[in-house]
Amino acid sequence: MKGKRKRRTAVLLAVLLIVVLAVIASGVGAVAKFRSDCDLKELKAVQIGENSFVYAANGSLLGAIPAERNRTPVALWRVSPWMSKATIAIEDHRFYEHGGVDYEGIARAAIKDLSAGHVVQGGSTITQQLVRNLYISKERTLKRKLKEACLAIRLSRARSKDWILGQYMNQVYYGNHAYGIEAAAETYFSKDARDLTLVESALLAGLPQAPSVYDPIHRPAAARDRRDQVLRAMRDYGDISEARYLHAVSQKNLKLKPGKLYTRIREPYFFSYVRDQLIDEYGANTVRSGGLRVYTTINPRLQVAARKAITDTLYLRDDPAAAVVSINPATGAIRAMTAVTPGKTGNQFNLVAQARRQPGSTFKTFVLAAAVNEGMNPDSTYYTSAPFHYQPDPYTPAWDVQTYDHSYSGSISVHSATLASDNTVYAQLTLDVGPDKVAEMAHKLGIRSHLDVVPAMGLGADAISPLEEASAYATLAAGGIYSKPMAIRKVVLANGKEDTDAGWGKPQRNRVISDGVAYEVTKILEDNVLGGTGVGAYFGRPAAGKTGTTDNHADAWFSGYVPQLETTVWVGYPQGEIPMLSVHGIAVAGGTFPATIWKLFMETAMDKSPALNWAYPRDPVVWQPFDQGQYGSSFRPTTTYYAPSTTTSGQTTTSSTTAPPPPPPPPPADTTRTVITTPPPPPPPVEPPPPPPVEPPPPPPPPSP
Repeated sequence: MKGKRKRRTAVLLAVLLIVVLAVIASGVGAVAKFRSDCDLKELKAVQIGENSFVYAANGSLLGAIPAERNRTPVALWRVSPWMSKATIAIEDHRFYEHGGVDYEGIARAAIKDLSAGHVVQGGSTITQQLVRNLYISKERTLKRKLKEACLAIRLSRARSKDWILGQYMNQVYYGNHAYGIEAAAETYFSKDARDLTLVESALLAGLPQAPSVYDPIHRPAAARDRRDQVLRAMRDYGDISEARYLHAVSQKNLKLKPGKLYTRIREPYFFSYVRDQLIDEYGANTVRSGGLRVYTTINPRLQVAARKAITDTLYLRDDPAAAVVSINPATGAIRAMTAVTPGKTGNQFNLVAQARRQPGSTFKTFVLAAAVNEGMNPDSTYYTSAPFHYQPDPYTPAWDVQTYDHSYSGSISVHSATLASDNTVYAQLTLDVGPDKVAEMAHKLGIRSHLDVVPAMGLGADAISPLEEASAYATLAAGGIYSKPMAIRKVVLANGKEDTDAGWGKPQRNRVISDGVAYEVTKILEDNVLGGTGVGAYFGRPAAGKTGTTDNHADAWFSGYVPQLETTVWVGYPQGEIPMLSVHGIAVAGGTFPATIWKLFMETAMDKSPALNWAYPRDPVVWQPFDQGQYGSSFRPTTTYYAPSTTTSGQTTTSSTTAPPPPPPPPPADTTRTVITTPPPPPPPVEPPPPPPVEPPPPPPPPSP
């Protein structure tokens, strides 16, 4: 009932808007005052050159979000006729018929929204959108909507349709820093706007609705679908014939030729993230040329350290790319965000925030957190490490899980299985905990991408971004308190006043799990750095982390933290899931190049910071009986992993949360894993840690039924 009332209200508001606008247009005296406030003088023409500047946390200039290099106004006669027709067809097909506001369009949109139960179609005309771009306001009210429509009516009376269309195409944002059709033509096709073909015009005309969603460079399939939608509209409204339409949609290759004229921007990865947040708050026009002064959380020293850690590790021209993001767990402030693609410069696609790749075994941390949250004791809960076959019914495809080297440990605790990154154990643990609870835990900690709730998710089958993973691990570092990632500390508007309404610089924090759960998970991940798959990241102080390697070595990760800083490293090829089987002569795994980059970065980042231990929790975990279903093992462990003790600042810290179990018996004859029967002595301070064990990539998920 409530939903129906909302939909009726939306329709009534639409009808009311139509009536009010009709009265305004007719000049009835009752609205004379409102009409007097509706003045074209309030339309502020864009001043090219009013760049917005971005500063680092220390006040130094990071660079500018430029206006001049990203927008070149052109007269309508210098734009391809196909571009004009495509824009009108998809945005406002009655453009030459209405007087600035399309009453039929508003009514049509209201009816479609009512039928769908939610907003599916807007009623704004090209003239209204132009007014919105020129009229700088943050209000989101019915009064603003009425004022916008009134201004559109007056603008339509004062200017020709061709002038309005030309101004619109010179103002609108087409993605990838391209404002206006001339910049868009150069950015995507390296040509002038007057030379655009029908197919190219249809592609560009579809971008303004959602430039990042339909990004042709990084999401070609979505861009092609949107292009075809524009072509269908052109056919339906008589702009092209059926034969021309069929020929156009048959062209699957977008034939992009990206230009370089509009990509000369410093710190492109971080800039794209900051720019998107600013556009969400102020609109594209204000960000581009509104004279903003934006003060960010980025530490220039850490930016340099991140790039150096990457280039010192992956220095060959054909090496894979690497991305680094680092977050302060106490506030969510992003301290470093960068990526390097060897042999390439000027890439505006943010590998940190926009790219989504499978995280591999780093996702096991969320399975572990979900299990500990259920009261499972990782030291006294055992599973059998052996080839695992899962087929709940004969009509479901089987899921077979193995370890990478096909060697198995027999009965093993969850704690030890984490250090070995045993796929077979974690497949069973995911089923016992429940994939739904694993997904819930991942979302609590900071993963925002959609997760397919299937058994394989526990081994990292779902794609996420490095920024999301860093945010989730930072929640563990903060003792279970999630902080929304924060890039902007302060914004000063063109009038010299700080914007205090947007909430910039105010940490958004809330507790999502107990500090006891975070502590137990952290101690196991600390053991992993000391004696598990993450030993390559050890740099002489308490640190926790997890490696991840996807199937066929297409993606490799290391996510880890100290109490003051979390850092996530991703290594892979941006253009696709290309196996990294021979990089510098080795197969890339999480414990190799990602762990090395993490170590090099953290050594510099924490150089002048004290080495801290983990705070003992105020709310320790109370172990509860854990239902292992048919997968649990009651056998005595055949393999146990110990992490060495470390000496920091004169204090010896033990890396296990409970007393170590008794020495295990000799391993089975077919086991090739290293078995440590007694804790080894502390590593020499000047010696590097031992090479990491092989990080087993997860098997592919089972095929869909």
